Amino acid sequence: MNGEQLLIQFTNENFEKKIYQIAENIYFFVGYGNSNATAIIGNSSITLIDALDCDEYALNLKKELQKITDKPVRTIIYTHRCPDHIGGAGVFSDTVHEVIAFDKARDDLKYYEKLEDILNMRKIFARGYGLSDEDAITHGLGPREGFIKVGINQVPLEATTIYSGNWVEREIDGIKYKLISMPGETKDSISVLLPEYNVLAVGDNYYNVFPNMYSVRGSSYRDVANWIDILDQILSLDAEILLPGHTWPLIGKEMVRENVKDCRDALEFVLFKTLDCMNDGYTMNETAERVVLPERFYKKKNLGEYFSLVQWAVKAIYTGYLGWFDGQAANLIPVPQEEYRTTLLELIGENKLRQKIKECLFDENYQMAMQLNQILKDSRLEKIALEGRATQVANANARHYYLARAKEL
Repeated sequence: MNGEQLLIQFTNENFEKKIYQIAENIYFFVGYGNSNATAIIGNSSITLIDALDCDEYALNLKKELQKITDKPVRTIIYTHRCPDHIGGAGVFSDTVHEVIAFDKARDDLKYYEKLEDILNMRKIFARGYGLSDEDAITHGLGPREGFIKVGINQVPLEATTIYSGNWVEREIDGIKYKLISMPGETKDSISVLLPEYNVLAVGDNYYNVFPNMYSVRGSSYRDVANWIDILDQILSLDAEILLPGHTWPLIGKEMVRENVKDCRDALEFVLFKTLDCMNDGYTMNETAERVVLPERFYKKKNLGEYFSLVQWAVKAIYTGYLGWFDGQAANLIPVPQEEYRTTLLELIGENKLRQKIKECLFDENYQMAMQLNQILKDSRLEKIALEGRATQVANANARHYYLARAKEL
């Protein structure tokens, strides 16, 4: 199967709507939105952990809850405040009394908001917002975000209670909760432990694909060593059931431990191998070529590269630790890029280069065609290469980016 077929298979096998009854009064909703939601039924009300990504998806969730109980949603706990986890909260505004979140454990870079335009553009490309359902296939972690359809909106609710510190214990409508700060993928991430049931909701600090160490939308360094520590913290809680913010639940202590430890050990392998290559003097791209998951990790279902890629994590680690300079003297003060490109084109010859790109396209070596075309800059050839490359990758973000760029051309 090619990458496109693998992505379709992964989507069809894992993102159908399903309600898991975790305990007599705990329900876990998968496939009802881009993210998951957990409903805990207390003495007189429901507490939601996360609220899906848009109003239409949350309305469907509300209908399912009404089939289970006539108790209203009074409390919402955000595992973090990314739009795909809070965008449906407003659907419950008529009954909700409290919305709980944690403050960011670390501040964003100052003036980060000045990058809003480029971040939004790259997010549109990476998430495939301008693509049809057939072309996009999936978000990579779940069904496509609902708000991209006309008439569907994100309706988040502002948090009314914002905690800081390491952890908080609460009793909400007869149920005990321990909210634990775990700033991993996001700086405000928490896990929610239900100690009476030994159930742990972890948001996006764990899901059943290779973790997103770098977002192609653009992101500052996500400390991989810190993420490993967080996975160790999750393991130390010894949960019977683990509920991720995306993908399916892990049920049973053995399954929880095996899958979370695989993820933790894979990240540690990538981090240490990357640092070793860096210390040996390899450039960023050379390092990315050399760091490959061993077979014991590569074949694990919960480490598939459908949303992120190992090589993206490697490059993030490289720049996170050493910055942009790759150690090559020629790159200290290079000639202008356009001058370099023009010189190469004169040296190779436009006709010769064009013919080589066409040969690459014929041989379905689309990646080489794309890279060579950075010198030639022929938009027609680039479009063919982008569309072809999209069929070869099983990574949703990469596929979306290729197709979005091709569509733009």
